[in-house]
Amino acid sequence: MGDTAQIVWFTLRVAAGATLLLVPPGTLLAWLLARRDFRGKALVETLVALPLVIPPVATGLILLKLFSRRSPLGGFLHDLGIDVVFTWRGVVLAMLVMALPLYVRTTRVAFEQVDHRLEGIARTLGARELRVFATITLPLALRGVIGGAILAFARALGEFGATVMVAGAIPGETATLSVSIYNFVQLAHDSDAMKLVVISAVIAFVAVWLSELILRRRAA
Repeated sequence: MGDTAQIVWFTLRVAAGATLLLVPPGTLLAWLLARRDFRGKALVETLVALPLVIPPVATGLILLKLFSRRSPLGGFLHDLGIDVVFTWRGVVLAMLVMALPLYVRTTRVAFEQVDHRLEGIARTLGARELRVFATITLPLALRGVIGGAILAFARALGEFGATVMVAGAIPGETATLSVSIYNFVQLAHDSDAMKLVVISAVIAFVAVWLSELILRRRAA
């Protein structure tokens, strides 16, 4: 029971951390895609959606190459005392990258449904763009933003392929719920694996249910 509680608590913490980290840049990116036309927009949209369509292990391999100590970025971070590969930071990174597209897509739809006329009225009254966003756009899209964050959290909870590549499957260090399920199956500990499957399903069900409830209220 102790190991199970530790695995669940670790997974919840890193998934929550990844979600919190992705919300600021993800919200800005969703707003830009919803409200601005710029050169290279289609390329940005493609890059954002890419983790949804390529195998997660491929995304994990790219992250592994980018953040390994042999790479310029990974070497620079290592010199600062920050290691990513095969640490909890790698778990957070994998979850963030894999959950970001889902958050951006959901939040972008929320921004697109905000009435442009209300923003235009605020601008004619002298409000600058930042104030328009903070007082008009974001409050009206807030339910969609929250719903997207919950969906991203649920996606992060279930992340496996990229996590294994970047962080490995170290028990007590980087083993999340999905990774631990795989480990238990490999060791023929089916009962332990099924226990984690049930816990994962319950958490995911609650997260998706809350997201759908929030998004339906926003639509209404």
